Amino acid sequence: MTRLGITNSWGGWSITGGTTPNPGIWSYEGVARAHIHWVYWDLEIFCDERTGKPSLDLPKIFGIHLFLTGVACFGFGAFHVTGLFGPGIWVSDPYGLTGRVLSVNPAWGVEGFDPYPRLEESTRR
Repeated sequence: MTRLGITNSWGGWSITGGTTPNPGIWSYEGVARAHIHWVYWDLEIFCDERTGKPSLDLPKIFGIHLFLTGVACFGFGAFHVTGLFGPGIWVSDPYGLTGRVLSVNPAWGVEGFDPYPRLEESTRR
């Protein structure tokens, strides 16, 4: 967990040797509890509602999968590509001569469907 940036504990100690009075929820114990919660939070999707026996409700699992991938894709576009929490996206001119990583402004309207956008738009892939 330390590689992910978790350095503090609810016990008040820190991996760096200092003390921390209130590390918040994202401490060693908080991450462990979050993982336990995420593993066991929705086990009823693996049980048949009519019989109570273990089974796979594949349409429900597929729907959850689609929802979570949609959230991940939107988060990547809205935060990483725009440069809010990430470096931006590789943009280049139409001829591929110049290129650089640039924070771009997303096009949220119909102009986002333009196949030949300006350099600043994130719709250029």
